[in-house]
Amino acid sequence: MNQALALNGLSVAFGGFKAIKNVSLSVASGELRVLLGANGAGKTTLMDLISGKIRSTDGSVRVFGHDITNWPEHRIARAGIGRKFQIPSVFRDLTVEQNIQVACCNKHPSVFANLRFGVSAEQRRRIAEILDLTGLVAVARKTAAFLSHGQTQWLELGMLMAQDPKVILLDEPTAGMTHAETSKTADIINRLKGRHTLLVVEHDMGFVREIAQHITVLHLGEVLAEGSVAEIETDARVRAAYLGSKGIS
Repeated sequence: MNQALALNGLSVAFGGFKAIKNVSLSVASGELRVLLGANGAGKTTLMDLISGKIRSTDGSVRVFGHDITNWPEHRIARAGIGRKFQIPSVFRDLTVEQNIQVACCNKHPSVFANLRFGVSAEQRRRIAEILDLTGLVAVARKTAAFLSHGQTQWLELGMLMAQDPKVILLDEPTAGMTHAETSKTADIINRLKGRHTLLVVEHDMGFVREIAQHITVLHLGEVLAEGSVAEIETDARVRAAYLGSKGIS
């Protein structure tokens, strides 16, 4: 299968402490991969390495065969890596539609220059598609400051989609959501499978069960196990290190 993201022997040390130790994994184009592990397992650090927020001390990161190891963050973003953090970042004084418009129109560095520049017919079609996919059609002209927590998270995801990244990194996309919002987020992410390659860090096991195709479990900075939901929840090492007796439920 075509490799979208390939990590080979990736490591990082902070003052002699190895937070990530020789991690290798391969994510196929269009695949949705979930990263599991206890707090301190290295999940967010691994995302930081891929996106260029921190520099690795060993190993490599490749996107569709291109080595992007330790590139600056802006170059990695331009190479096709898009990342959504736990705390959403949107333009609170703009409407939902304007936020997505700004994300679509990246010809100018200024937000307001992008709004004045306008959008093409193709971009208008794309904005309408994103509003529909994220369930934000009804609030398209609402100022982002007045959105609910879930709606704000979906808007940021929509803005990320508007940039059309090759690989999307999602760090706990359901944090702080209600059960209904979590379910809707699962639906949105499932609809992205195949269109984008996704790497998702999540603690909500019910959500993981709804979206996961393949799971990688990290423990103390190393890959402990990989496999399907059924394989992971019956793995004795994973149960001992993370899941306990509950499994993925």
